[in-house]
This record gives sequence, structure tokens and C-alpha cells, in this order.
Amino acid sequence: MDLVQFLKKGMVWVQSDIKKQEDLFQMVAESGKSEGYVTDDFLTRLTDREQTFPTGLKLDGYGVALPHTDPECVTEQFIAVITVKDGIPFKLMEDAGQTVEANLIFVLGLNEPHSQLAVLQQLMGTIQDKKNVTALLRAKDEAEIKQILEAITV
Repeated sequence: MDLVQFLKKGMVWVQSDIKKQEDLFQMVAESGKSEGYVTDDFLTRLTDREQTFPTGLKLDGYGVALPHTDPECVTEQFIAVITVKDGIPFKLMEDAGQTVEANLIFVLGLNEPHSQLAVLQQLMGTIQDKKNVTALLRAKDEAEIKQILEAITV
């Protein structure tokens, strides 16, 4: 599966100053709505799902999050990629009592079951390699993010 096909206009933010999960979700939802990728209830459902099923991952010295929501909130599939300078607290997937400072966040806007599984598998392989995460975190712009993901998924 080629992750780059899911990168859409207005859905990549590099070295963002955002510090709170709510602000991150709001930014993604507003951009997704203005581009026609999501429905009006995307933000509420994304937030609710993250509270119920946390998506933070602590991996070899860095934090990643993979928030997503119900397929009926997504009108056109996308992956939002956000790198943040200082990290945003996310509850851990395996232990909601703990948090991780996520510097790399992939918000998944997927509405086809086979896409969701394939994308999650590809992303897990990508983020488990520290070189990939380091390269994504050092990226200076959207074009560089795309180039890195293209090289990974080849």
C-alpha cells in the first residue's frame, strides 16, 4: 500500500507549534471540512474515539499517535501528517493511565475497511524504524514529508 496516495491538499503540517490535542483535532477537522474530506461530526467523533480508545505509542525514545474515527465521518480518504516541535500528550494505546509526548501524529481519515488495515500495517512498519521517524520529524515542508514516505513505501 502506498501511503502517499492518502496525502491530500491541506492535510500536512510540519514543525507545528500546537501543544494541545484539542487544538490539533480542531485544526485537522477544519481543514478536512474545508477541503471536503470530512463531515460536520468528524471533530466530535474523533475526540470521543480518542478518549475511549487512546492511540498514543511510545517507541524507542519517541512518541507517535494514530488517531482516527468512524468511516461514515470521512467523505474522501486521507492521512493527515503532523509533526510538532514540543510534543502533544496522548494517552497510551496499551495503558490509558499513562501518556506519551507525541511529536509525530498521523490522523487517519479512512472509510474503507481494507484501506484501514493496510494503512495501519504500513504505518506501523514505518514508525517502528527510528530512521523513518527521525527523517519525518526533521522534514522542513510537505514536499519533504511526501518524499520520505515515498521512499519508505517503495
